[in-house]
Amino acid sequence: MSRDGALIYIAALLRSSAVGLAGVILAIALTETGVSVTGTGLVIGAGLAGIAVMTLLTTAVADRLGRRRALIVLSMLTALGYIAAGSISRTGWLVPAAFFGMLNGMGRDRGPAGMLEQAMLPETTGATRRTWVLAWYNLALDCGHALGGLAAALAISHGLMFTSCGAAALLCVVPYAALSRRVEVASIPARDAAPQHDRETKRAVMTLAALFGIDSLGGGFLSSALIAYWFFARYGFTERELAVLFFAARMLNAASHVAAAWLARRIGLLNTMVLTHLPSSVLLMAAPAAASGSLAAALFLGRESLVEMDVPTRQSYVMAIVPPHQRTYASGVTNLTRTIGWAVGPPIAGVVMQYVVLAAPLFIGGSMKILYDIILYRSFRHVRPPEEAGILPTA
Repeated sequence: MSRDGALIYIAALLRSSAVGLAGVILAIALTETGVSVTGTGLVIGAGLAGIAVMTLLTTAVADRLGRRRALIVLSMLTALGYIAAGSISRTGWLVPAAFFGMLNGMGRDRGPAGMLEQAMLPETTGATRRTWVLAWYNLALDCGHALGGLAAALAISHGLMFTSCGAAALLCVVPYAALSRRVEVASIPARDAAPQHDRETKRAVMTLAALFGIDSLGGGFLSSALIAYWFFARYGFTERELAVLFFAARMLNAASHVAAAWLARRIGLLNTMVLTHLPSSVLLMAAPAAASGSLAAALFLGRESLVEMDVPTRQSYVMAIVPPHQRTYASGVTNLTRTIGWAVGPPIAGVVMQYVVLAAPLFIGGSMKILYDIILYRSFRHVRPPEEAGILPTA
């Protein structure tokens, strides 16, 4: 592991710990202060919309203004978002605060900082180790998600929990400031240097982005905050029980990243993405039929052991099929469409949960994710990353 890689892992662990904690307590904390379920969905959606806008801005300016500087600014804004969540109880104020503070209620760290880190990490290693580096990066993220989720079991106020999330976001400034210039883009080719190649790259990226948008729209119906609320309302889970459940889920997510890197070396990146992701949706859609909370939790954990295996493989696949100077663009565009989908999903899910059927988002989200898997495989089964074009090196 390079020094820069280690620093990025540390920042990712800190940031994802805050995201994991917020994902468990956000919806419950807001409803306890008098915010309706519909209003809670709006707040979560506003935070994700802010993440989407900042992802777009970061994609456009980070390489020219400096990736390290951009990461420091993003960390400061995120800290303000958490502090606002712990101190504001009116929906009218919470929505703009969540937007500008990029408040993440998904329970998973998917934002502009992560987008930049995904573009930076391939610069710290070679092509044959790219998937492994991203797998360990995602393991660090999910360890943070797990620790944050477990922290929800602490007998302290929600306000103090959100303050702790803000402190974790501010601490990310330290490793970011210590990064070397190696993580910056060495040079950006002129616009007319390779127009045909750039057009082909952008066409592939935009197609992937559209498909990722379908997947993330489905994921927007399945935010951790709303799933936690579903267990809370349907089966009477306490916050302590939810903390243990989501800790176990995130640990399974973390282990699955390493398993995904191992499997991808044997069957390929795209096959790993689809063949693990599709059955995870089936497991989640079966959960509402469970006769007990224990069975529903078991199905949920089965889903969590598979659903994240497409993350490092997807990131590696996108970074593999674009040239280095296009990595921020590719990571930014694909992450942007995913964030837009996440932002649209929760407000709709909140309305559906309150006025239609409590478990409806699980069926809607799962169906959209299955559709994404099928179209993705049909569209890209012949597009192979460079390291899969010949004989794969052994692990």
